[in-house]
Amino acid sequence: MLTKLDAFAARIGSVSPWTNVYGVARTLLALGTLSTLLATGTDSLFLPAQGVPDYPKCDNVATVGIFCVVPESGLWAARLAAIAILLVAASGWRPRYTAIPHWWIAFSFQANVTAPDGGDQITAVMVLLLLPIALTDGRRWHWGAPQEAGGTTGRTQWALFAWSASLVIRVQVAGLYFQSSVAKLSHTEWADGTSLFYWLRDPYFGAPGWIAPLTDAITRTSLGVVAFTWMPLVIEFAIVLGLIAKRSVRPYLLVAGVALHASIGLLMGLGSFALAMFGCLVLHLRPFDQPFEFPVRIASWWSARKSPAVVRRDESQERRPAVPVAAGRELTTQDRPTMR
Repeated sequence: MLTKLDAFAARIGSVSPWTNVYGVARTLLALGTLSTLLATGTDSLFLPAQGVPDYPKCDNVATVGIFCVVPESGLWAARLAAIAILLVAASGWRPRYTAIPHWWIAFSFQANVTAPDGGDQITAVMVLLLLPIALTDGRRWHWGAPQEAGGTTGRTQWALFAWSASLVIRVQVAGLYFQSSVAKLSHTEWADGTSLFYWLRDPYFGAPGWIAPLTDAITRTSLGVVAFTWMPLVIEFAIVLGLIAKRSVRPYLLVAGVALHASIGLLMGLGSFALAMFGCLVLHLRPFDQPFEFPVRIASWWSARKSPAVVRRDESQERRPAVPVAAGRELTTQDRPTMR
């Protein structure tokens, strides 16, 4: 039994989790917070509200937030610093060094501002859970080729540590969607299929004027309003099952989830929330060992940004002389095993 577990751990530890999959998710999470900071003035982020007489909120652990370590007159400077940190994190540069500052800003935003939304809270949790992966990623950019795993005991252990974090993230995202779908069903309007008739006409969260005539026409019919209301529930339940779904099914779930949150962002104006959930969906449904294939021009640009050390190593491998082997042929660099 222990031998089988050891072999399984060695097989998992030989596959790199440090690919552009988690990098895409990091960028999306950073862009969600960044978009709010760029589009919202300091006076709107920090203001008194019912039950929140003091601002920024600096009670308990929130005191370590960036907006609480500066005086009230310096909130604008803290906001600019947060924007700068998020820009660097979103760019993908040195994830090992930007991981903790990124989490600090995500935590500070949801803990210190007067009215954070669910997307801000989710982002803070996801960025925290990503720390074991980002802190063990030695690449210059999180868009680059996968970092090598296995080979030595140390690299295998760090890879297993990162893979464990990815599993925790997937369970967390599945639990999030499960709770969301079940909680909706506890309300009569969601259970009977009429909820979006009211939400899409809400003066604050309703559909924007340019599309309101269409959504109003659809939700005036029984079939239309039921489809509009129950479709999100169906998609959310399906995303939960993505935790155990075959890999061949997950891309369809990913597309359905992105379409769901893009629609919410478009119809209800929840853009930063949509970006946060896009990041969650990538972490949950895109296998880390299946990197995204970017367009040729982008891929070539990133290849050109490889560090000189990497370039020299690649060139030296290309110049490496052939080595004779017992089989009567020559072993070349093309015979090296590839990481699958």
